[in-house]
Amino acid sequence: MVEKKSSLDITALARDLRAGHRAALARAITLVESRRSDHQAQARELVQMLLPDTGKAVRVGITGSPGVGKSTTIDALGTYLIEQGNKVAVLAVDPSSARSGGSILGDKTRMARLSASSDAFIRPSPSSGTLGGVAAKTREAMLLCEAAGFDVVLVETVGIGQSETAVCDMTDFFLALMLPGGGDELQGIKKGLVELADMIAINKADGDNLKRANVTAADYRGALHILSPRSEHWHPPVITYSALAGAGIAELWQKVLDHRKAMNASGEFAARRRDQQVKWMWSMLEQRMLSRLRSEASVRARVKKIETEVADGHLTPALAAEQILELLQ
Repeated sequence: MVEKKSSLDITALARDLRAGHRAALARAITLVESRRSDHQAQARELVQMLLPDTGKAVRVGITGSPGVGKSTTIDALGTYLIEQGNKVAVLAVDPSSARSGGSILGDKTRMARLSASSDAFIRPSPSSGTLGGVAAKTREAMLLCEAAGFDVVLVETVGIGQSETAVCDMTDFFLALMLPGGGDELQGIKKGLVELADMIAINKADGDNLKRANVTAADYRGALHILSPRSEHWHPPVITYSALAGAGIAELWQKVLDHRKAMNASGEFAARRRDQQVKWMWSMLEQRMLSRLRSEASVRARVKKIETEVADGHLTPALAAEQILELLQ
């Protein structure tokens, strides 16, 4: 529990966090996730103070359907990165966490090696009523992890659709994990997931699955040829690996580094980060406006009345929107 405003020293918290104290990092993220207005004001001050210490980490988004082995992959990849001398933070964006309490909590048990390492930090998805709220808090947590000295941040997306887009918009590299399978496995293309991905990795490429994994990889390579890549400087590769056996993990990470090198050389890396910052600003403004509409009792009552008038057909949505905007002035 974060202390009352009077007893919280933001400067001291920032100093401890920069020094890499895990307790300070956990406390800072709790502050960012708090819904109390005084905590939110302190969180904004803290993140602004730490801003010069952020931005240096490799930010990787990881997605995949249930059963694809995301947790095992993150455990294997994170352990490999720590062995290479890195510090790894694992965050999650789970829009259902407001109801479920955050599914990554259970994943900690499946990240046994990583959760036991002092060079790893695993944080469950923040609880929020909206995907935008979850994403905003996760972005802030990512900046705090970077300021605390974590040089790789892995952001897991839980669920499909908009949460994948949200994670893609906050990371440098978006990794889509797939299972060996038949033609049905190519349904990912219909969802637009493949078009977001900077790489497709087929997991469980071991034993009897090896041949199927290679066939699936070939199918995806063929499919990617007819899709426009996100960047003219990078054509998403398709690889196979086994998280359980640890095979192909080094190659997987090398592709992430190759992508970073290509994006830096073209100037696209800096441009994408700049675009993301501006997107974050508008997203947070939207969240703040919605928060005001929900938090102030008098405003909430007026909005409810306007909603009823629209539902009953007495007021047009356009005029209703105008009236709600006036309430925020």
